[in-house]
Amino acid sequence: MKSFFKIFFAALLALVVFVGIGMLLLFAVVGSVASSEKPAIAEKSVLFIDLSQSLKDRKTDNTLAKLTGDPDIISSSLYDVVRLLQHAKSDSLIKGLYIKCNDNVNGFAASEELRNAILDFKSSKKFVIAYGDMISQKAYFVASVADKVYCNPKGMLDWKGFGSQLFFIKNTLKKLEIEPQIFYDGKFKSATEPLREEKMTDANRLQTTVWLGDIYQRFLLGVAEARSLDTATLHRYANEFMIQTANDGVKYQLLDGVKYDDEVKADVRKRLGTKENDKIAFVPIGSYAEATQLNKYAADRVAVIYAEGDIVYGKGKEGQVGSDEFRKLLVKARTDKNIKAIVLRVNSPGGDALASEIIWRETKLAREAGKPLVVSMGDLAASGGYYISCGADSIFAQPNTITGSIGVFGIIPNLQDFFRNKLGVTFDQVKTAPYADLGTAVRPLTTGEKQIIQASIDTIYHDFKSRVAEGRKKDIQLVDSIAQGRVWTGARAMQIGLVDRLGGLNDAIRCAAGMAKLEKYSLREFPEPASFWDLLKGGYDKTVKSNAIKEELGSSNYSLYEQIQRIRQMVGTAQTRLPYEIVIE
Repeated sequence: MKSFFKIFFAALLALVVFVGIGMLLLFAVVGSVASSEKPAIAEKSVLFIDLSQSLKDRKTDNTLAKLTGDPDIISSSLYDVVRLLQHAKSDSLIKGLYIKCNDNVNGFAASEELRNAILDFKSSKKFVIAYGDMISQKAYFVASVADKVYCNPKGMLDWKGFGSQLFFIKNTLKKLEIEPQIFYDGKFKSATEPLREEKMTDANRLQTTVWLGDIYQRFLLGVAEARSLDTATLHRYANEFMIQTANDGVKYQLLDGVKYDDEVKADVRKRLGTKENDKIAFVPIGSYAEATQLNKYAADRVAVIYAEGDIVYGKGKEGQVGSDEFRKLLVKARTDKNIKAIVLRVNSPGGDALASEIIWRETKLAREAGKPLVVSMGDLAASGGYYISCGADSIFAQPNTITGSIGVFGIIPNLQDFFRNKLGVTFDQVKTAPYADLGTAVRPLTTGEKQIIQASIDTIYHDFKSRVAEGRKKDIQLVDSIAQGRVWTGARAMQIGLVDRLGGLNDAIRCAAGMAKLEKYSLREFPEPASFWDLLKGGYDKTVKSNAIKEELGSSNYSLYEQIQRIRQMVGTAQTRLPYEIVIE
């Protein structure tokens, strides 16, 4: 036994020493990386943007990119990339822009913002080249503004129109003997349709047809302007599936040529005036961010608060809009004497109704404190996302932003038959009052209980419409006519008065600064980016789990899995949430 403990403690000590040394080495590496000098930009450099890299609203920690040596990992935010392109216009070291345009993981509103920044960059007369092997429609939307758009000779330009597919599990629940007890307000509030229908309702089909058509029309219009074509011709290309090969893209003037990678690089060298075998000084946008000082100090500040993700009650996690955290952030911005205006960047499909109300209240207090409050909508600012936006002094959106969805719903499943008939489980209880177990999932609701819950949903819906009527200075009956849970694009939302102006985050910041009468100002961004260690500590388990499930199910089935998980999280609380996940194919 003595020898056992001797060996055990020796092994334990060795493990502790090993881990300790490993941690010290890792800290040393991270420290040296973090303290490294800014990358130098060579003469005749070409900015490089890969559209398959996600541009989030909030910047992220760049330690991972430095540790891996992968400059393509973009830690800069969308807003930073827009500003970097503005800076590059007058940077004599930057001679052009190269866009890798296979796929585009960013939403249409984010793509619009990036596309506009590239158009602005082109005004400097510096060249813009786009190249892809298999170019998706969303990637082409951005790439189409380039001077030249090239595709691999054996590649393809996707040009088939847009589609949005929904799934329905009513029959699945029926087979499992699960009754989804559903309560909602708004005839377009179709978040619960997957549980209660086998296909889209007429109202949902109408709203989906309209908003999808709006986004498609915006897509066609942008491409038509960039390629000097008309939208009717572009529409016909898709309807008749005329673009089947890369050569078809050239034939019908959507592409400027078919080239292999080396041939495109030769084109770039020719524009730079360098020799045939000279290495091109490509500068990934992430590296350019490291080399460029964007923020300038000024005593007066504009706070930019990024509300990105599902709105949840409480603290929330990374990638969520937690009511506790965002209430504190708005209080901080409201009470900081150096902050003269607030911009709330909203990129959220909504979520918990109470959490939305808590955040809305703080926006109201900020305005009452005399600080201009401007909202900038990203890809999504719908339902709860609109709830927290409606009280602003001014609301900006992109034409293809998804917004509106002013409605409420709640779900309380009845699992009694499932437990009893499928699992052989029954329940019994003792209670001190008739409604002590109101909301339980192991028995059906009574008629009286259903009336109580529906009344609560009705109250929340009335409050939601009242907030909108107050913020937008409209009669509540008018608000009701454009509410009903209906989804609108940013362009239509401006026509009906839910949005004030079309534009991006930069426009919203300038507006807020102008309202505060600021000539010079610096930005204070909230929440501050999570550190590398926070991400490592909090995200490792989640990443490993999600990657394992995704590998097992495949990407398309994993998307379905995520939607089912989202429905599960909606159970038991009133939701001001977008009807469904917006997926355009």
